[in-house]
Amino acid sequence: MNLINEASPHLHGRQSTQLIMGCVIVALLPTLVAATVLYGIDALVLTLTCVVTAIVCEQVCCMLMRRKSTVGDLSCIVTAILLAFTLPATCALWVAALGTAFAIVVVKMLFGGIGNNFANPAVAGRVFIMVALPSALSSYPDTVLKSVDAVSSATPLAMAASGDMPLSIMNLALGAHAGALGETCLVTLLAGYVFLLVMKVVDGWATLPFIATVGLIMGLSGQDAVFHLLAGGLALGAFFMATDYTTTPMTPQGKVIFGIGCGLITALVRIFAPAPEGVAFSILFMNLFVPLIDRYTRSQLVGGAKHDII
Repeated sequence: MNLINEASPHLHGRQSTQLIMGCVIVALLPTLVAATVLYGIDALVLTLTCVVTAIVCEQVCCMLMRRKSTVGDLSCIVTAILLAFTLPATCALWVAALGTAFAIVVVKMLFGGIGNNFANPAVAGRVFIMVALPSALSSYPDTVLKSVDAVSSATPLAMAASGDMPLSIMNLALGAHAGALGETCLVTLLAGYVFLLVMKVVDGWATLPFIATVGLIMGLSGQDAVFHLLAGGLALGAFFMATDYTTTPMTPQGKVIFGIGCGLITALVRIFAPAPEGVAFSILFMNLFVPLIDRYTRSQLVGGAKHDII
């Protein structure tokens, strides 16, 4: 009899990492197409830059660490696409590459690779760019459907913060406004999320509390709750980042706590902070509490009885 002397979990499902990540990539493709239509070829070039950078960085890390290549599990490609989706189409390619390198090398590979990273690499890459190179995220192009030159314009959240009239629900849902690549067309984001639900790749234990908490707090504060649910990166974060296997709790109870925490921080940032958006910070902050949440929400059978893990 062979005893396993490694950290749990030890149960294996039928879905491989490659299959799961492949499904996520398929779910993200409609939004990439929409971003290319809305913001032009720059959106596609930016995304491909992130993807190529992620593949090269992970391959080099594996070589330096004398490990078998993990590029084939496709997780680095998912990270690259998600990071690209948080950036404006006019973001300098070297900035996107630098953020991707930080996400892959520092946040993912230096902590042991997929399954060992303490935070969502795409979120951490976005926050890194936001803190280190804030000017790179200070300008967002308007959709080319409005302007051939795709001039810069205010995002919906920035418009609301300055007192301007928010856009219509239709414009918000279809992405007919300035914003990051994957934060605009909610129709394609929702379609991708539904696809992942059908494929049983993700669940709604963290997503629904995340969205509901933002809506509830914004409504109680006297602001337009529907507008805040549709604007900014809430959909991208709730659908594709708060559902990450590694950086979210393992139990349904833990995921609910995680989602509520993300929603609370996002709402507070939108209400009180100078920056109009708070999704990336909220997910990154709650990532740090995942081990603690797991500690108090997971349980195991010991001697036939259920005991909390201590």
